[in-house]
Amino acid sequence: MNGLLKGKKALITGASRGIGRAMAIRFAEQGADVGFTYLSSVEQGETLVKELSAFGIKAIGYQSDASDFNAAELLINNFIKDFGTLDVLVNNAGITRDGLLMRMSEEQWDEVLRVNLKSVFNLTKSATKHLLKQKFGSVINVTSVVGIKGNAGQANYAASKSGILGFTKSVALELGSRNIRCNAIAPGFIETEMTGKLAPEMVDEWKKNIPLRRGGKASEVADCAVFLGSDLSSYITGQVIQIDGGMLT
Repeated sequence: MNGLLKGKKALITGASRGIGRAMAIRFAEQGADVGFTYLSSVEQGETLVKELSAFGIKAIGYQSDASDFNAAELLINNFIKDFGTLDVLVNNAGITRDGLLMRMSEEQWDEVLRVNLKSVFNLTKSATKHLLKQKFGSVINVTSVVGIKGNAGQANYAASKSGILGFTKSVALELGSRNIRCNAIAPGFIETEMTGKLAPEMVDEWKKNIPLRRGGKASEVADCAVFLGSDLSSYITGQVIQIDGGMLT
């Protein structure tokens, strides 16, 4: 099979639906062997394995909690055992627990920071020892435009996604001399199952503020991940790429 990721081994967290799922499919289409995680959606995970395998690549789904430090280390070790090496790590797992700051509970704050930010630390730290040995690799962290501009009612989410930006740049500086790259993708308004639950008038209001006058597709975010995981981006590290239709321009 030909493709931009032919022969590469990629691990994508939180891939049972939405952007993560689109990334897993795109990576498989482009020739990568794909391991992915899901937390509770066992049936969706099994379905995705079949879908990815149809591209003639190796695919394994792991039921794993990226926000658990020991589980993340076990996941990386199992991935290396199953695939032999790790070329691309995509930290995509994330949740929202929205609410105004004055009403936000400590649990809502802690949970979002743990799932969205600590998981990126857990997986990247566990992967680093393997990446350092092989002296190459691409780490891709999924943040959000909300991490750049903030958003009312999402102080916890914005803080977690902003933290990913600082983490990404620090890792790029630390590991660049070993030919390990680390970049972030900041999606804007992307149409997924989650946004499908929003009121149509709210969606229309969002679109009015986007220069391209539409929401993005999960596959368009996945295309950027393919680029950052491929050798086409071999001289790009420490960067944040906004996929937002010009929303923050």
